[in-house]
Amino acid sequence: MDLFSDEYTDGNALAGPLRELFTVDMTSAVGRCVSCGGEGPVAGMKVYAQAPGLVARCPSCQEVLMRLVRGPSDAWLDLRGTMSLRIPMPPE
Repeated sequence: MDLFSDEYTDGNALAGPLRELFTVDMTSAVGRCVSCGGEGPVAGMKVYAQAPGLVARCPSCQEVLMRLVRGPSDAWLDLRGTMSLRIPMPPE
């Protein structure tokens, strides 16, 4: 299939799958650091709350893995420092 074919849907197709992902306990998700390649659970990240939001750093190399800022009606999640995030799913 052509990567840029006309056979696509809009981002609303992600609504159900994303809702499933973020209803699980994310502290047990295993992230991989872009900088050093280290892996570990979200619960093992070093989280700093001295900013307007939360900043999670890699426990191995101290690079920023994620940022979470919550406003009155929105939340921003920046995962630039996380290469991947393996999320355990409950059995169906």
